Amino acid sequence: MKNHAFSIISGVLLIALLAVAGCVGEAGPTAAQTAEQKEMTLTDGYGRTVTIPQSVESVLCSGSGTLRYLVYLQGENLVAGVDSIEKQHRDEEGRPYALVHRSWLKDLPLFGEFRGKDDPEKIIAIGPDLVFKGGSSGTAYGTSIAEIDDLESKTGVPVVGFAYGSLRNEAEKTEMYTALRVMGKTIGHDARAEEVIAYIEATIADLEARTGDISPEERKRVYVGGVSYAGAQGIISTEPAYSPFLWVHADNVASGLGTAHADVAKEAIVDWDPDYIFIDAGTTRMDNEGAVGQLRNDPALQGLSAVKEGRVYGVLPYNFYNTNYETVLANAYSIGKVLYPDRFADIDPAEKAEEIMTFFIGEPVFSELNSQFNDFGFRPVSL
Repeated sequence: MKNHAFSIISGVLLIALLAVAGCVGEAGPTAAQTAEQKEMTLTDGYGRTVTIPQSVESVLCSGSGTLRYLVYLQGENLVAGVDSIEKQHRDEEGRPYALVHRSWLKDLPLFGEFRGKDDPEKIIAIGPDLVFKGGSSGTAYGTSIAEIDDLESKTGVPVVGFAYGSLRNEAEKTEMYTALRVMGKTIGHDARAEEVIAYIEATIADLEARTGDISPEERKRVYVGGVSYAGAQGIISTEPAYSPFLWVHADNVASGLGTAHADVAKEAIVDWDPDYIFIDAGTTRMDNEGAVGQLRNDPALQGLSAVKEGRVYGVLPYNFYNTNYETVLANAYSIGKVLYPDRFADIDPAEKAEEIMTFFIGEPVFSELNSQFNDFGFRPVSL
């Protein structure tokens, strides 16, 4: 009997040992393996390899316009802190994304000053999963690999960098699309990044298809003045590569000055004598309404054909803490309607603007945006 009992106990112990051995053999990954599985590496817009959490839950957006791209990608819920511009109240707010989100963005922790002037200690205190750091190439508000590496070194937080880009030429468009794709991959919104890029391409294609067969001789000669650039500017502030003019095949009289923002001589505007003048509403923040006051009161400018014949129109400011692309595209339809009404007979510029705003930032805020500038946009300017 004792031997029989001993055999039973021995058998039970053996089964238990085998079970334990089986559990050990099938054990899950170690803590180090689990950590490794929860991370991934990606290449940012500057070709840097960055290791980030596989599931990103909180981010900071440093640099002019970087937060705008996050909103385009529907990732604003990840924002854990803001720079100083989101804390400021202004009566004339030219950033559509801020009109939608400023009520709660202003209450988030501050991580630095605007235009990419970060405070490493504040970033460490917030403790985001990563920092997106963007900037416009070739400007005082750009960023560099050295600055990005330095911020990463000081904070211990992964920093994903990219150039903001633009739609002025193919090289800068590539930068822009790279930025959107890098950001989309980082937060798991790859599909939305491709959707935004496809929407931009389709919109530009529509604009160009409407006007592409207009011969050079029939193209309207145009000028845009008062273009905002690091603040409100007067009539001489212009964009030689103003994208809406390119897309609707208008002849920009300042195009010979290159692709970067330019200040031109007043005498040059008089000499060019464009058929149509478009005025950026941002200029109205200046004393005497900026470019509007200049056209109204300067004898030389009063002699311009567009001024004498009532062909001066308002457009919305798109350079407001970097480029607001929803505004650029909306302006293009308004300009096209003014210059070539038969080609845009099916377009109500205000309705089209609301559609574009809704796609990019989730709400139709064109009317609210325009009201910030006393409904200056998309109508003739009273002189």
